[in-house]
Amino acid sequence: MKIDFLVNSLVPGGAERVLVLLANFFKKQGHDVTIITFNEPEIWKPDPEITRARLHGGKIKNHMVRSLVNLTKYYSKKTNRPDVLISFMIQTNLIGILVSKLYRIKVIASEHNNHLKETDRIGRMTRKYFYRLANKLTVLTHFDKIHYDKLGVDTYVMPNPCTFDIYEEEIRKRDKIILAVGALNRYHHKGFDNLIKLIAPILKKHKDWKLKLVGGGTKGTNFLKALVDEHKIQDSVIFTGFSTEVSDIMKKSDIYIMTSRWEGLPMVLIEAMSQGLVCISYDCKTGPSEIIENETNGILVEDQNIEEMSLKLEELINNPDKRNKLAKSATESLDRYDISSIYDRYMKIIKSF
Repeated sequence: MKIDFLVNSLVPGGAERVLVLLANFFKKQGHDVTIITFNEPEIWKPDPEITRARLHGGKIKNHMVRSLVNLTKYYSKKTNRPDVLISFMIQTNLIGILVSKLYRIKVIASEHNNHLKETDRIGRMTRKYFYRLANKLTVLTHFDKIHYDKLGVDTYVMPNPCTFDIYEEEIRKRDKIILAVGALNRYHHKGFDNLIKLIAPILKKHKDWKLKLVGGGTKGTNFLKALVDEHKIQDSVIFTGFSTEVSDIMKKSDIYIMTSRWEGLPMVLIEAMSQGLVCISYDCKTGPSEIIENETNGILVEDQNIEEMSLKLEELINNPDKRNKLAKSATESLDRYDISSIYDRYMKIIKSF
């Protein structure tokens, strides 16, 4: 079967990473796979056997119009048309839906943010009016499915796959590292500003523990380093910058903390659990509560309750037996995020067309 994946670019984002992972797996199952992009860069590298269609050129200044024209021209050639187009992200979804309708291509639009996240006028129109034109819309959570069902959109819950193999260890031995991962320029979204504030007194009290922040972004790094200086915890906070070795970093760390103000379905939380970390997260909208069962395979804290987060984090620091128990339960709870399971879900949709 010929399957095309459509995304604006292969920047180092979670959705883009998922797209490449899925495309690689579809290719391994024997499908004819093409990844189509409208822009550079290409940080995530797909399987070299996957066809790449880089529709990056054109004289039209407006990016969305140029992308729409480029995809229309590309699919005007019948041999380029797939059996199914799978598109990622709002504006790319709109382009994919419009062009697919023109050429009668089956299209699955994938929404990777919760519906409460603010977007521009085109994004709002896409969600309200155009998603119903897709053959199927996949969303990350049941919370979002309820919303789109009310709008008359044919919606299916499709979680992100875990990108790492489950890390199994006979004896759990970790460095005293509290880990957080994300693009530092998005510090407000990820709540890294509040993380520094809440963790400062804890690190001053537990001087053998460190906070490690993994992620790139000059503006965010400078802002957060200034906060670290303000709270006088320079010796207790490590900035690694962007890293392609996140799995290795996770295997050496003990606790993963998520302080986001909002999420879709946070892939990094699934990854952290797969690498044997104890995860503690705000119960923000949306995602963490669909991954973590409180006090069973992790800790959920009332959304943006800094006092409760501080209390629960310190409880974990003081209780290694609890950390080991939660970490073991976490790795055992991830079957539904296995890439083969996600592939089967996509094939169920495709076979229903």
